Amino acid sequence: MADLPIPELGGKTPLQAATTPIADSLAATSLCGMVQTVPEGMEPGSGPANMSVMGYDPIKFYTGRSPLEAVNLGIQMNPDDIVFRCNLVSLQKPLNDSRYEECSMLDYSSGEISTAESSELIHDLGKALSSDKIRFFAGRSYRHCMVWENGPLCSQLTPPHDISGKTIAGYLPSGDRSDILLELMKNSVGILSDHPVNQSRRARGLRTADSIWLWGQGTRPNLPSFESVYGKRGAVISAVDLVFGIGRCAGLDVIEVPGATGILSSNLNGKAQAAIGCFSSGMDYVYLHVEAPDECGHQGDVHGKIEAISRIDREILLPVYEYLEKSRKQTGENYRIMFLPDHPTPISIRTHTSDPVPFLLYDSGECRDSGICDYSESSANSTGVHFSSGPELFERFIR
Repeated sequence: MADLPIPELGGKTPLQAATTPIADSLAATSLCGMVQTVPEGMEPGSGPANMSVMGYDPIKFYTGRSPLEAVNLGIQMNPDDIVFRCNLVSLQKPLNDSRYEECSMLDYSSGEISTAESSELIHDLGKALSSDKIRFFAGRSYRHCMVWENGPLCSQLTPPHDISGKTIAGYLPSGDRSDILLELMKNSVGILSDHPVNQSRRARGLRTADSIWLWGQGTRPNLPSFESVYGKRGAVISAVDLVFGIGRCAGLDVIEVPGATGILSSNLNGKAQAAIGCFSSGMDYVYLHVEAPDECGHQGDVHGKIEAISRIDREILLPVYEYLEKSRKQTGENYRIMFLPDHPTPISIRTHTSDPVPFLLYDSGECRDSGICDYSESSANSTGVHFSSGPELFERFIR
């Protein structure tokens, strides 16, 4: 949800423009500042950023995005398997030129294609493109996996959300065995073009899944358990396989919420109630992740991003805070809330950056005057408090 000032908002960021009374009130009595969640030199991806916020140093433990997603999908990975993210994307063909290379990236999500539709597409792609070394696995919506036994780890691949609206020619696979990766991507076009799922979407005026896009490769991860490191029992609530995968690798409970989709229409209050259920059952810690502001950032949807942030405050932060505060008054047990983005996704560039993000760390037993009256990028930065890494901040939060 972190961003840059936007002219159409009068120089405000979406976080400043959103309605966030609970975050603002907590910020006034919290430790607030900025934290560098993405280590210098690492890709500003959701994988290392979330791992960092969850207290694990991505320099030590991050082996790629796709293997974490594969863990949550239950995909068995051998040590010599390389896992790739396999997006279903919408491509725009230029007039009078049908070459694959001259297409542009219309939509990295194929119009937020449904899981049911995409699963059918991946199944049929798998039948046509799989070999004794290469296998395809369906995930959620547009996010899927390809596993290649003894595949290339060092191919240069580009996240499709980094090139929205751009011609793909300069961003196609390069390096080790890139010819095979590109051939798979090109061959997927013919399989998808007249597929019944796409015919149906086309008839309904929806964007079609025109090609697979391979990226984010990595090897099987190995994290120490959260309980062994921090001595706490915990859970993860999300709608994203990547975040669930980190949770599973860390031995955290994985809680799926009906209607939690990762987009603006997600069941946010259901996530809040799931967190409350964890605490009421004796759980020590909950990592609650919301994807909607990131998705709106990738789509360049200013007002959607503002709405997502406002809903997080109203439908998640408010009920969780009220439950914890009521519990504290009844039992005398204090609690902490840490609230922050994993990374910025500025509307102006529609992709991630590695800039520091604002955080608030509220401790019901140690209220303080933070010197600010709202939760935003500029206010958090004005405190002069800076943590050099996510794990450093997490230690402050959890110990």
